[in-house]
Amino acid sequence: MKQKIRVALLFGGRSGEHPISIVTAAGVLGAMDPEKYDVVPIGITKSGQWVVGSADLSAAALTGATLPEVEATPGSGVLLSGASLQVLQPGSVPEQLGEVDVVFPVLHGPYGEDGTIQGLLELADVPYVGCGVLASAVGMDKEFMKLVFAGRGLPVGPYVVVRPRQWEQSRDDVLAQVADLALPLFVKPARGGSSLGVTRVDDLTDLADLEAAVAEAQKHDPKVIIEAGLEGREIECAVLGGRDGAAPRASVPGEIVVDAAEGADFYDFEAKYVSGTQARAEAPADLPADVAEKVRQTAIAAFEAVDAEGLSRVDVFVSPAGDVVINEINTLPGFTPISMYPKMWEATGLSYSDLIDELIQLALERPRGLR
Repeated sequence: MKQKIRVALLFGGRSGEHPISIVTAAGVLGAMDPEKYDVVPIGITKSGQWVVGSADLSAAALTGATLPEVEATPGSGVLLSGASLQVLQPGSVPEQLGEVDVVFPVLHGPYGEDGTIQGLLELADVPYVGCGVLASAVGMDKEFMKLVFAGRGLPVGPYVVVRPRQWEQSRDDVLAQVADLALPLFVKPARGGSSLGVTRVDDLTDLADLEAAVAEAQKHDPKVIIEAGLEGREIECAVLGGRDGAAPRASVPGEIVVDAAEGADFYDFEAKYVSGTQARAEAPADLPADVAEKVRQTAIAAFEAVDAEGLSRVDVFVSPAGDVVINEINTLPGFTPISMYPKMWEATGLSYSDLIDELIQLALERPRGLR
């Protein structure tokens, strides 16, 4: 009888995307074949404590009065020592959970998607799903992501970065730079995701709107990025690493269609995760074949520009003339059953469960250490 692959599923975490991570974990766990995998769910609380999570995450959802949260276990925790997991209890001999073959981190946002957990796993010499330290860090920081893309000759839109000291001491200089950006503006935490803290600003006549938008973004990150609005459609493309040294693979492109009639100005947190009516996913996107191929090749180029591994979702704008401009790369894209990343692969011919299998195999085949 073939031995099961033992997988530590890491979820929760310290970022504002904590509840989204739990829902992602529920989707991944539900799609993992119990005949193939022995899954050890490990939750990370908002304060950073590692605890043995429940194997029953099926009730996790982003609707209802209370968002899901990993609960702390007073006085105990989980320790990762090499590939071995231990449960620590005060005054007790550590309980051995045994070794795992691979870690599957589904930690969205800072302290999980930004290279921090990846660095820990590299130090522990444990195989893990997804991008490495550098790609994760660059992909999390929208400023340095755009600098890397531009340095590789890839097209990015105009933007202004606002650091706390600049905003407090040189606000007029910042506003002068922002005045050159085309409206509408999108004000975002520079190192955030899931559209948390993002505000659309349509008018600079009254600067109060912009200042409020910056303040909202700073609730999630002291560094803020302000992006110019670009004419065109927002298109997404899912990328998978290649097997055995082969080139990365791109899915068919997809599109999120936001319904303004339902009250959505853009694809914000409410439209993305909560409402169920403000946006719909279309995969494949209705694009001419040559434009779709240009999107796919741009997504692969972005993936390679940051040295990504495993998986990423690349978001672009497609102009009416068919030009493609990169918006951002997401090195740990939304992975719930309703998320665009698995939907685009499903439309390409790879099911959700097969996609998880492929990601785990990519992690197990990847060389350890410098590569």
